[in-house]
Amino acid sequence: MVRFNLIGPFEIVAQDGRSYLPSTPKVCQTLALLLTRANEIVTSDSLIHELWGESPPRSAVTTLQTYVYHARRMFVAERLVPAERPLLVTRAPGYAVQVEDDEVDIRIFERLVAEAHTDLGAHRYESAVRRIDGALELWRGPALSNIPAGDLLTGHIVHLEELRIRALEIRIEAEGGLNRHRESIPQLRKLVNDYPLNEWFHSRLIMALGSSGRRAEALQAYQNLRRILADELGLEPSADLQRLQLELLGSRSDGGTRGTPHSGSGNTAQGPTRLPVFT
Repeated sequence: MVRFNLIGPFEIVAQDGRSYLPSTPKVCQTLALLLTRANEIVTSDSLIHELWGESPPRSAVTTLQTYVYHARRMFVAERLVPAERPLLVTRAPGYAVQVEDDEVDIRIFERLVAEAHTDLGAHRYESAVRRIDGALELWRGPALSNIPAGDLLTGHIVHLEELRIRALEIRIEAEGGLNRHRESIPQLRKLVNDYPLNEWFHSRLIMALGSSGRRAEALQAYQNLRRILADELGLEPSADLQRLQLELLGSRSDGGTRGTPHSGSGNTAQGPTRLPVFT
C-alpha cells in the first residue's frame, strides 16, 4: 500500500518504505491538490488556477496533461504502485486520484479528530485523548512545506491548521474531563506562546492554574493576556475572561471560600465545565 503524506513535507512512501518526491514542483503541486480532494473529480480549470493563478499560459491545458502523464509514469517507473492499478484517472471535466482513506495522512487525521470529538461528547475522555494523540503524531511540520502552494492549496493548508487547533482543544477538554488540570499546564503554556491571540487557550491555562492551587500564577496569566490584547489589538479580554479574573480575585481575598475556577468537577461523568469557545 502506498502512503501519501501531506501534513509536513510532501512525500510519497512506497510499500517497501522508500520515500519519494517528484523532481518537478508543479507535478507535486498537481498531485497535492488531487490528494486533498481524494476520490473526487478536480476540474482541469481548478488545477490550472492552482498552478498558474490568474495568468495561465496559453498552453496550460496541454502542460497540465503533460504533468499528469509524468505523474502516472512516475508511479509505475518508481514501483510506487502496481502497473495495473488505476491510481490517477481522467474523469471529465478533470482528474481524480483513487485511494483508500488509510493511504492519505490527511484522511486519517480528519477521521481521528472526528472520532475524538464523538468520544468527547460521550464522556469517553481516555479514548478521546488517545485518538487525538494519534492524530497529532501525524504532524511532521507545516503542511506541504516543501512545494509551491497556489490559492486552492493555501486554502486547504489553512483548513488543516484550523483542524489542528480544534484537535488541541478537544485534547484539553478531555484532559479536563479526567481532572488532569495540573498535567495540562505545560502544554497550555506552550499553546498560549504559539497562539498568543487565542483567548480559548489562555482561558484554559488560567483555569488549570487556578484549579491546581496556583491562583497567583493564574492571575499573572490573565495579566499577560490582557497586555497582549492591548498591545496587538487595542482590546480588553472577553467578558467571560474578566469574570474568571474576578472569581480568582474573590477566591484569593476570602481564603478560598468561593468557587475556584476549574475546567472539570470532581465527578468526571459530568465532564469539563465549559467557557464559550473563543475565536
